[in-house]
Amino acid sequence: MTLFPEMVEQTLNTSILARAKNNGLIDFEAVNIRDYTTDKHKKVDDYPYGGGAGMVMQAQPIYDCYIHIVEEIGYRPRTVYLTPWGHPFKQQMAKDLSKEENIIFLCGHYEGVDERVLEEIVTDYVTIGDYVLTGGELPAMVMIDAISRMVPGVLTNCESKNTESFEDNLLEHPQYSRPAEWMGKKVPDILLSGDHKKVDEWHYEKSVERTKKFRPELLK
Repeated sequence: MTLFPEMVEQTLNTSILARAKNNGLIDFEAVNIRDYTTDKHKKVDDYPYGGGAGMVMQAQPIYDCYIHIVEEIGYRPRTVYLTPWGHPFKQQMAKDLSKEENIIFLCGHYEGVDERVLEEIVTDYVTIGDYVLTGGELPAMVMIDAISRMVPGVLTNCESKNTESFEDNLLEHPQYSRPAEWMGKKVPDILLSGDHKKVDEWHYEKSVERTKKFRPELLK
């Protein structure tokens, strides 16, 4: 649910997500909240009670948009509101949400959303980081990308989602490609050895080293 559906659609209909959608593995729809306002000027925001800078998104168009979606799918799914005060989005949350049949993302704008509609429809308050963005569209697309990768069949290499960063609380090991030497830097000999057991051990060792260097809190 967004005020800028074209922004969402243009981004999601590319690359891996577009292929997965075309293959019927996932689907997404950007629903314009503005289509559900009763205001003749298509207004969806108003001044906040109690004063303060900026405008607040009104409850009515958001709720009516939500009810339209619920009636389409036949039940109330998990509904995510993207907000700086939400729970941090991490890989395990992506895995959990990938098991849902449907998810609604509410993308806020301006100074926020009327608290009453949040209390009525939201099940999950989520943030992608400790900073403020103009709206919820970018965080929603980040989440959709991460969640979609966990859906079986979306990634062509069945191993790739199990060897990426944050699996087992480790960052991914260094990667190399051809040529074997570039600007005087050589690919580690072990990766050219053909010994899969030793390569796996090297991968694990380097993952631990990288995690210890860049994200030591994950090792706890």
